Amino acid sequence: MIPPEQDGEYVARMEDVLAVYERPYDRNAPVVCMDEQPVQMIQETRDPVPAAAGRPARVDYEYSRNGVADIFMFTEPKAGRRQVSVTEHRTKIDWAHQVRDLLDGPYAGVRKVTLVMDNLNTHSTGSLYEAFPPAEARRLAERLDIHYTPKHGSWLNIAENELSALTRQCLSRRIGTIAKLREQVTAWERDRNAATIRVNWRFTIDRARERLRRVYPEI
Repeated sequence: MIPPEQDGEYVARMEDVLAVYERPYDRNAPVVCMDEQPVQMIQETRDPVPAAAGRPARVDYEYSRNGVADIFMFTEPKAGRRQVSVTEHRTKIDWAHQVRDLLDGPYAGVRKVTLVMDNLNTHSTGSLYEAFPPAEARRLAERLDIHYTPKHGSWLNIAENELSALTRQCLSRRIGTIAKLREQVTAWERDRNAATIRVNWRFTIDRARERLRRVYPEI
């Protein structure tokens, strides 16, 4: 997405996220990016005809919509690790439970996780208090160091790149049920984690100041 022109708030959040990405890798201080996207369930109305010798697979052009699910993506770019979940909704409660699963799962032994994400109204520590008792919500909130991408700054969120890869490699076909979607996403997550696919983010603060001059306010 094209950044706005001369927007101090945009610049401040952009440089904040870029500074986080410039930190050296430290497994005891992980930087995790988070994003989510809806997925439309597409049900076949007729069974596809599988491919045979000299004949490609055939799929009927008709289909039926079978509801919408949501995919939560958490990825640690420098470690080549990601955690992907499929839920029926995308509420504050869903986000809160995903965060707890992250903190008490793969990062259970880490004191604090730096979390980069957009500032959707469900993505806040307030959601933890709506999902859990105060003591539990506080315990989780104290383990988060949150950095928000700016409005119109989704390109800064590496989790969006992971969702793009998931869409191209796994979701570019008809999936009719949430159970099937979970099966496919779990297989993709397992294979991608096994391959330890990392992200080498090269767009630094210095490059931003050079290439995005029109975004910086004139002094």
